[in-house]
Amino acid sequence: MSSGKNNSTDGLTVWAAGHIFNHMVDNTPQLDDLFRALADPTRRAMLRDLAAGPRTVGELAAPFEITLAGASKHIQVLERAGLLRREVSGRVHTCRLDAGPLHTGAEWLRHYERFWNQRLDALESLLATEDAAPATPAAAPPAPRTRKSARTSKSTKPPRTP
Repeated sequence: MSSGKNNSTDGLTVWAAGHIFNHMVDNTPQLDDLFRALADPTRRAMLRDLAAGPRTVGELAAPFEITLAGASKHIQVLERAGLLRREVSGRVHTCRLDAGPLHTGAEWLRHYERFWNQRLDALESLLATEDAAPATPAAAPPAPRTRKSARTSKSTKPPRTP
């Protein structure tokens, strides 16, 4: 896999047949559904409300200027992601938070947190090494180039006579 370096190819395996398998590409639709559900501010607010306890569809829709049908569509997206469970009792639909899928998303994000922490640690180490190195006198910068004026750039040859 990798030789201890942190390259952009970490997590890739090249099989003998020449196929490349990327261990970081997670083809699970659950992760896609989770991030799709979390992408909308209305759904995030609904989840925040559900964290306080069960709510009916009407209670979830109340803070927003949306119809019950619109709220139901948001709830269906949250259900598909596994973030809430709906119980039906007659005409009343009660929703409860199921935070389990958030763990999957947090694990996915933790990989990138570790990645960036390693990169930032390497940068910090490099900068510390440069700071600890003895200062070498800087070479004088080259003199700025100036443009010749229009008069001095003209040819000094006498004009041709016919």
